[in-house]
Amino acid sequence: MNLTEQQKSIGKENFTDAVNITRRDFLGGAVAAGLAAGAGLGSIYFGYGKSVGNPLRIGVLGTGDEGSVLLGAHNPDYLNVVAIADVRPYNVFRAFHGDASSPSANTARPGLMAKYKWATEDEARKKVKVYAAYEELLADKDIEAVVIALPLHLHAEASIKAMRAGKHVLTEKLMGHSIHECKEMGRVARETGKILATGHQRHYSILYDNAVHTIGTARLLGDLHSIRAQWHRGNLPGNDSWKPPMPDDASLAKKLAGWQKDLANAKPSDIDTLQKKIAQLEAQISDKTVEAAKYGYTQMTMPDGSTRTPMEELIRWRLWNRTGGGLMAELGSHQLDAAGIFVSAMHGAGKKVKPLTVTAVGNRSIFPADREIDDHVYCMYEYPAPGYEDDKNKKIVVTYSSINGNGFGDYGEVVMGTKGTLVLEREQEVMLYKGAAKDTRVTVAKAKDGTPTLDTTESGGGGSTAVSGPGGASAPPSRGYTEEMEHWAWCIRNPSPENQPRCKPEVAIADAVIALVSNVALANPDTQARIEFKPEWFDIASDETPEGLKPDVSRDRYKI
Repeated sequence: MNLTEQQKSIGKENFTDAVNITRRDFLGGAVAAGLAAGAGLGSIYFGYGKSVGNPLRIGVLGTGDEGSVLLGAHNPDYLNVVAIADVRPYNVFRAFHGDASSPSANTARPGLMAKYKWATEDEARKKVKVYAAYEELLADKDIEAVVIALPLHLHAEASIKAMRAGKHVLTEKLMGHSIHECKEMGRVARETGKILATGHQRHYSILYDNAVHTIGTARLLGDLHSIRAQWHRGNLPGNDSWKPPMPDDASLAKKLAGWQKDLANAKPSDIDTLQKKIAQLEAQISDKTVEAAKYGYTQMTMPDGSTRTPMEELIRWRLWNRTGGGLMAELGSHQLDAAGIFVSAMHGAGKKVKPLTVTAVGNRSIFPADREIDDHVYCMYEYPAPGYEDDKNKKIVVTYSSINGNGFGDYGEVVMGTKGTLVLEREQEVMLYKGAAKDTRVTVAKAKDGTPTLDTTESGGGGSTAVSGPGGASAPPSRGYTEEMEHWAWCIRNPSPENQPRCKPEVAIADAVIALVSNVALANPDTQARIEFKPEWFDIASDETPEGLKPDVSRDRYKI
């Protein structure tokens, strides 16, 4: 993050050099062999089976931006999508056809037809049932489990109804909209015996797992003392990814007319692309037929006097506190999850270390009063370092910033220890430095006692972090979406107390506490609140919550 190209070329190192011999051999040879044989990385690396025999029959609740990413990432050897639920025609269209807005969007969201090689939507709909209200999908006895990618305020309600309907659940992050809801979700999972997982995919990223090994087992960074994380985006008024155009926006109709005119005069090579874009845009415009209020979305008067309609709350749900959790829930939770993983690695295997305090400031200095969330947040956390119980000065400080208006530095984490620095960028690139030196590349050698140690060499380029595949082709490392879904399915098909998702409720609630308590600190700028985290907040069995509401699994909204 914020490194020059020269620093990157000097410091970038094949990350397999920073792990022990077993993992180095695995990534250097076994992975390529496994890929050539058609095997996935996750089953080989994380140790679960390469298939589940009888793929889990799942329904996907919410097929918008993130839901369609999960559809694109799922492995049919583990999961068989037999139903989807979404109230928006636009999302249903993309679920089947993929996202035609750009090549990169289509790579992330290829659609079910491409995934299962169905030639037409009619053929696909014979295999995949389509529901509007997700409750109708939950009543389908043929469905064993659900993936939930609904707006944040619906996570608890949909998850609890699903588990009570006899279905296992993988819900997108954040686990819930509030801590009492997260505890209710965890308690119902225990009561029903259903597996509940949350999609913090870094728990299944091979790069992050190797970073954990570098930090905790090999100790190549020495003692951690500081972690800096950021997620910076260039969103500006009029160009905001969280405020997409409404279906009746005149700009959409104008774009449609332009594309239709282009199609009439298109070269044969351009016809297919234009037809797909036109069909997708027509589906987006048809969202105007949705009665958003029927599904619980509300109208309110904004601070600038404008009216926010139920339809706008449905489509732009991330902008308001009732339906979303702002930058900390949508972006910060991922990176604070990563920071917690790194800190926990210093304390030994199996540990989940909680933060001690958070101090935060935020503001809305760029966007107008058409939203409730901040467009800039800056947070500082104190974590206990090993030895903290005997010496309260032993702490690891984590700083986090998420801003709009300038995307410089993009997103990633810088992990600093007494012997070295680890830089992770965009979940794709890893660079390792000795100490603070920015002009020295790093290799790994053996110390006299046989343990790995950092060694410096002359300046020069490092190896690639890409994984080799069949025929020598390379691809960027997996971000963990596929692996998290595979392992969830494998745990369900192989029920045992030890077979649990890596981000089970006891883990996921910690990420929710960190993000949501940070929001409490951000909401109190006049007091410059420094909040101490209470251990009871992280305990699913405890009734204590930071918002002061007692968990209650008998709420009417949870009844089926």
